[in-house]
Amino acid sequence: MTIRTFGTALGLTGVLALAGGISPASADAVSDFYKSKRMQMLVGSAPGGGYDTYARLITRHIGRYIPGKPKFITKNMDGAGSIVVMNFVANVAPKDGTVIAGLQRNIALVQIMGTKGPQFKAEDINWLGSLANEAGVCAVDKRVGVTSFDQTFTKVLNMAGTGPNDTEIQPALFNNTLGTVFSLIKGYPSTAPAHLAIQRGEVDGICQSWSSFKVLSGKYYEDGNMVPLVQMSLKPNPELSKLGVPMIYKYITKERMQGGLNVEQVTGIYNLVFASKAMGRPFGMAPGVPKERVNAIRAAFDAMAKDEKFLADAKRQKRDVELVTGQEIQDIVQKMAATPKSDLKLLEDLQKYKGKAKVIKVEMAKHTGKVTATKKGGRRIVINYKGKDVTAKVSGSRTKVTLNGKKVKRKAIKVGMTCTFTYPGAGQEAKMIDCKG
Repeated sequence: MTIRTFGTALGLTGVLALAGGISPASADAVSDFYKSKRMQMLVGSAPGGGYDTYARLITRHIGRYIPGKPKFITKNMDGAGSIVVMNFVANVAPKDGTVIAGLQRNIALVQIMGTKGPQFKAEDINWLGSLANEAGVCAVDKRVGVTSFDQTFTKVLNMAGTGPNDTEIQPALFNNTLGTVFSLIKGYPSTAPAHLAIQRGEVDGICQSWSSFKVLSGKYYEDGNMVPLVQMSLKPNPELSKLGVPMIYKYITKERMQGGLNVEQVTGIYNLVFASKAMGRPFGMAPGVPKERVNAIRAAFDAMAKDEKFLADAKRQKRDVELVTGQEIQDIVQKMAATPKSDLKLLEDLQKYKGKAKVIKVEMAKHTGKVTATKKGGRRIVINYKGKDVTAKVSGSRTKVTLNGKKVKRKAIKVGMTCTFTYPGAGQEAKMIDCKG
């Protein structure tokens, strides 16, 4: 697991001091405020993916470092690449410092570009920090016979799309600037079911962060079934480079330029897009939250990132920790907002998929069998389905659990009961578990 503090590639160095600081008097006021509060972490992504994992990791630990030591509840409010949750946090939720939004990294650039939907300004968000400076990767299943990014200029590959994020933006950008021939299959609610679709042969590959790819692809990748083709970031990722995976900048050549673009233009566009990756997995609060509370949460975020219990938990979750401070993200966003409108307009066009994307409806699997084990207080339930044990993850807030037609808590499910899982597939979080017994 990587643990380090990040200085961005946009001219920022070291860890910037928290603006304003917190005086002893205001610290007491912050503590008095938070000690009686229950805070909310609203995650702008579906359950089971990397953004959700980082958010839940934070809520298990950050409360110890916030004055007053408040408790947390975590809810998913996914949609439109985190635009839905940020609109809610900026315009509906209390602006008192009790609500944190876990956001997808592209949300700032999407708003700055003038995309319809955002009802906030990215530079006005009170950015709290991130635990990752992400490198992106595009990878495909070995069965398609593609072993090099060079082949993507002639062979059509069906890539899974989960919304206006890396999964859809990167294939479109590569097609429009370099001349690759990626095809887009949209409609997957998150990257977890997209990986199941790859393994079932429904799609060929995916573009996403390297850290999430490793976790979600898991043993399937470790067994040699997935081939990383190219890495996307401002600087090479050590792991990907060791594997011989080239940087996308290698392919920005005069011969490959599309639609009258030149190398300088495309390089600048890629630099702008990959600046979002430096934000990693960002968290923020609404504009208007009192400054002393923002500063307190930022300080708690930074302290948590060095905590031994937190780091051990991150290691168990197979998540690297690379702290990007709230002030660093604030500065990144300010630089993005200062980009000339002509460049933003060009990027807006270049990241749109120009072909006819296929949109699929993800069908949930239904598996019925006798419960053979319950684990972690009902957070994992195992049934025997067609002679094999299959596991469902059970969320206390998102999974509907019923017993003999009545809603119950997950702890009510016992070995020997007959249950039906409604979920994306084995090992995934269940949407519903209906039991009899």
